[in-house]
Amino acid sequence: MKKIVLLAVCIVAGYIVGYAQLKDPVSWSFEATKKTGDTYEVIITANFSKPWHVYSQSTPDGGPIPTKITFNINPLIKLEGKTKETGKLEKINDKIFGIPVHFYSDKIVYTQLVKVKAGIKTNISGFVKYMACDDKECTPPTKKTFDIKLQ
Repeated sequence: MKKIVLLAVCIVAGYIVGYAQLKDPVSWSFEATKKTGDTYEVIITANFSKPWHVYSQSTPDGGPIPTKITFNINPLIKLEGKTKETGKLEKINDKIFGIPVHFYSDKIVYTQLVKVKAGIKTNISGFVKYMACDDKECTPPTKKTFDIKLQ
């Protein structure tokens, strides 16, 4: 009897863990294009299917977790300005949080200009922390790491 209960618990636990791992509706791509001289544009793209959405970097405090892009320190690279986001921004007064929230559906593109010290080949790395939601549920805050060649 103990073996049957243990087997049932293992099957249920495996199903829950497997289901949770498949639940990220966001696919990410990371690239860099050379602009002029030693300046590059780092491009981070998120694609997600309806009805999922990802929150803007400008989502106010007290609401869902805003997307945050963090670049690791590299003495060979200087960030130029702030990370910009492009897509169809939607703003709603969220009843659950009681504040206006800002989010993107379908796709969002983040761009960051960086300047590399003259003639040096290096990488830029970091992570994106985000949360995706639909009308019924949200994924837990998730980190996606990246490492992009600047050459």
